[in-house]
Parts: sequence; C-alpha cells; structure tokens
Amino acid sequence: MIGDAEHIFPAEDGLFEETFSTDSTYRVHGLNITIHQDYSANLGVAASVWDSALHLCQFFESMSLDLSGMRIIELGGGTGLVGIVAARLGAHVTITDLPSAISQIERNIAVNTPLSGWPSDAPVVSALSWGLDHCQFSSSWDFVLGADIVYQPETFPLLLDTLVHLCRDGAVVYLASTMRREHGAQDFYDSVLPQIFKVELVQRDAESNVNIYKATLR
Repeated sequence: MIGDAEHIFPAEDGLFEETFSTDSTYRVHGLNITIHQDYSANLGVAASVWDSALHLCQFFESMSLDLSGMRIIELGGGTGLVGIVAARLGAHVTITDLPSAISQIERNIAVNTPLSGWPSDAPVVSALSWGLDHCQFSSSWDFVLGADIVYQPETFPLLLDTLVHLCRDGAVVYLASTMRREHGAQDFYDSVLPQIFKVELVQRDAESNVNIYKATLR
C-alpha cells in the first residue's frame, strides 16, 4: 500500500536538492507555535508551512469559532500546524499525511505540547493515503480540514472519495488553497467537489491568492 501511495503522490524531483532544516515560530490565536521544517527530497511539499495553512488558522480566529471539544481530522498535514493549533484550542485532533511526513508532524506536536498539558488530548498522528485506506478511519467528525492539498489533478478523485467517507456523519469541510492555475485548483472547486458536495467560497485573499472553501455533503 505504501508503494502505491508513493506512486500516486510522488515527491517533486528537484524541489529541495539540498537537505536543510529550519525552526520558525508563528503567532496564531494568541499562541506561539514553533514549527520544525525539514526541507528534503523525501518530504517534498510536505516540508513547508504554506500560506494557506496560516490563512486557515487566521480564518478560524476571525470567525471566533469555538473548537473546544470538536472532533477534527486534518488531511495532508505536512508540518502539522493547522492540527496543532486546533488541538491547542481544545479540539480532539487527528492529523494525517503520507508515511514520509509522520515523523515531522510528531516532532512538531512534541515541541508544542503545553507545560500544563493539552486542553483535551494530544493530537493523534496517522498515515492516510487518499482513496486507498480512508475507510479505516471513522466518519464521525465535526470538521475535516486541509491546507494546500489540492494541487495534483490525478489525485482529485481520490481526495473526493476520502472526503465523502469522512463526512458521512455530517462533518463540515474547510479547505484553503493557493489558486494556482497550473495545478487545477479552480477546476476542483468548480467542477469536481460540487459533484457531491455543496461548496461555498467563504474567504478570498487577492494578495496571496489564497481561497478558503466550505463544503458539506448534499
């Protein structure tokens, strides 16, 4: 299964030809979140904190959304920033990504563990390959989150199948995407996702070209 996943979601060749790491601190929801980023060919796009992740965190803050006690699953967690912020705000969080990204997420969870402990519980980290093993996960979520996970058109049907399964019990999806024409993001939100979901554009940031969409099963 892991071999199949790596074929479907390949690392971007040459994206990080040299291996290096950085630690950055982000201020969101009044919290200082320190994120370790390993830039390497092994992690590819999962190595970085992308603008859409920060916009999604800031969107929840601007909406004054109370995440305390909410059941949340994040897809394509990468560094784990979004899920870590949600857990620090009291949500029960599962952060998922391909196996290659799991150790980076676990490291960032450990670094951001409050001295007083997590308000609800520490985030759970699990490998999830869209369209392959999504049925091993529960459908009982309040929110399904994703930041900059819409960029490979060949994965769109797999992502759609995964979202349908995770939302069977009524979860609300929030996806933040940098709208890169060459990655087909607009087509996903205009044509693919609306096949099964009711889709609403809830925030557009022209400067960063980041859109946030809300989706619920029809």
